[in-house]
Amino acid sequence: MKTHFLWHNCSVKIFPYRPAHNISARVHAWTLLALWVVAGGGALLFAWIIYLRTTLPDPEAIATRQVKESTKIYDSTGETLLYDIYDEERRTVIGWDQIPQAVKDATVAIEDANFYGHKGFDIRGIVRAFFKILSSGTVSQGGSTITQQLIKKALLSDEKTPSRKIRELMLAIEVERHFTKEEILLMYLNQIPYGSNAYGIESASRTFFGKPAKELALAESALLAALPQAPSYLSPYGSHTEELTGRKDFILQRMRELNFISDEQYGAALDDKLEFTSGRTGLSAPHFVIMVKDYLERKYGSDAVSSGGFKIVTSLDAKLQTKAEELVKKYAEINTVRYKASNAALVAVDPRSGGVIALVGSHDYFDIEHEGNFNVATALRQPGSAFKPFAYAAAFIKGYPDATTLFDVRTEFNPLCSANALQQKDRLGDKCYHPQNYDGLYRGPVSMRQGLAQSLNIPSVKTLYLAGVPDTIALAQKMGITSLNEPARYGLSLVLGGAEVRLVDLVSAYGVFANDGVRNPWFLIQRIERADGTVLEETESSPSRVLDSQIARLVTSVLSDNDARAGVFGYNSPLFFPNHSIAAKTGTTQENRDAWVVGYSPSVAVGVWTGNNDNASMTRAGAGISASGPLWREFIALANASGGMFDEPSPVSSDKTMLNGQFRDAAGQIHSILWYVDRRNPLGPLPANPSRDFQFENWESAARTWVSPGAL
Repeated sequence: MKTHFLWHNCSVKIFPYRPAHNISARVHAWTLLALWVVAGGGALLFAWIIYLRTTLPDPEAIATRQVKESTKIYDSTGETLLYDIYDEERRTVIGWDQIPQAVKDATVAIEDANFYGHKGFDIRGIVRAFFKILSSGTVSQGGSTITQQLIKKALLSDEKTPSRKIRELMLAIEVERHFTKEEILLMYLNQIPYGSNAYGIESASRTFFGKPAKELALAESALLAALPQAPSYLSPYGSHTEELTGRKDFILQRMRELNFISDEQYGAALDDKLEFTSGRTGLSAPHFVIMVKDYLERKYGSDAVSSGGFKIVTSLDAKLQTKAEELVKKYAEINTVRYKASNAALVAVDPRSGGVIALVGSHDYFDIEHEGNFNVATALRQPGSAFKPFAYAAAFIKGYPDATTLFDVRTEFNPLCSANALQQKDRLGDKCYHPQNYDGLYRGPVSMRQGLAQSLNIPSVKTLYLAGVPDTIALAQKMGITSLNEPARYGLSLVLGGAEVRLVDLVSAYGVFANDGVRNPWFLIQRIERADGTVLEETESSPSRVLDSQIARLVTSVLSDNDARAGVFGYNSPLFFPNHSIAAKTGTTQENRDAWVVGYSPSVAVGVWTGNNDNASMTRAGAGISASGPLWREFIALANASGGMFDEPSPVSSDKTMLNGQFRDAAGQIHSILWYVDRRNPLGPLPANPSRDFQFENWESAARTWVSPGAL
């Protein structure tokens, strides 16, 4: 073998010598192999495409409308139909000259701006969709032209596979060869779903605006063009009207950019105030059903929901739902006159399973003028005193007996403010905090049982302090409150409703007390089946113990103690049911914006909210017990058919002063509870030098102020 030498640092290295013609031969061999691989792969790809081409349906068939099977939503029995997503497929096929140019232009602007320029598919749209897939990691239908969308709906399935996409592209080319652009757009506008059982532009126009399509104005045309993307989510009768309006305005903007309309037309259309028809259809339990549809569309897509033939068995009790709607409407009308509270909502949950058995989001879903479609059951509202049981439960967990004594006296809770509770801001500029009871009265020493049962604010703030804000938040979250996502911003006002919650979450969390400390997350759907009976989803029970049974029973004992709450509510309030085990708690927010009653028996938890959607105040007389109590009482009496009795808690006692129900110690002295317990170790000794970060000095001053010759 020939060698050559490389001199480096005075040493010799010997390398084998390879002639150039040997290297060239290797490169040539690899090149030939690569060419064979490419040729073979190309042949296979060509054969696969030829095969797919032979399986294509006749493109002429797209001119014949394909009837799809409807999806039906049932109550918990699987027998009572709540909503047929087609119901009857309302469709009126109309001609090209009966569709306004604004509808055609709006549809093209939002769905396929290059519709008149491509031959069935849009390379730029495909490239955009490809990069979106790369960036998001998910496959979507982005990049589809109007022709492709029509083919997908009429001739192909919704599966997202390469073979279906290639067949769609080939069919798009064939359809464009067989039909004019006007014919394709006409078929599309007569085919697509717009929501509320409206298929095709004529049905959509009559459903939402009560007029034929040929009479549609520009803004109305743009709004209808916005609906096919998500017919249920963007429904004018749903809870997402702001998103719908935003999409309508975006379509108008695109129409202007594409020179379909002038600047003057654009401005006038933006200012046009649209008025919808009532939308009354064969829709039962509308707020509940819309929640179910939103879930289905997020999970399976709107196309699958509108044509997949699913059977949805929900958790709803149809008879109770009907009664709930009647009662909400009845008392909303009464409260409008009595308390200036125009709306109400109700949620009922079976605590033994978590199933939502009744849900009314507003007094009249179809009253668009008064936002009846707004779903208060899932909206964030301050709960007022309805949050208090979580703080007391957290205190009971730390060992405080329900007999623990707290001073219901004027108290300043900002340690940097004067103990006399007359200061408005501290030296740092922060607000002082000295809440009052609802009736403005102070009751002196009261037990925790009385504080919770009578919904006394000052003892409840003290209870939250002893329980700890972080621990109370953690407990509420474990029990099902999902909206306390910024723990750092919540202070002692939390116990008086200083954070927002959802009615459905609050009722479900109360269900933990009803179910002896075991949580079953709330749900709407029991089972989802295909048309052939195949089960796609089935809700399985997933109980978890989040609260010791003793604590749950202790809270329930307090909330059902009519004697303990009589001092504020009287002995014959709407909360009292002789010979029945029913626990309840009221809530009223600042300036009387929200009135709540939430309560439960062993078999059902029910929550009622009363107020105004625009957050306007009710009259002062419209506290929780007044505005929401009668509705709550009448419904829970119907829902509690199975009855059942609460289990009693074991007695809890302590030998510590204040914890044993006595507010005088062995020496006959009177101090606040912080004299006997440490905030950091609630059952331990008092620190030698209490920090100004703690409440001790202000609480102690309030107790000393209460002590007087008359009081002693």
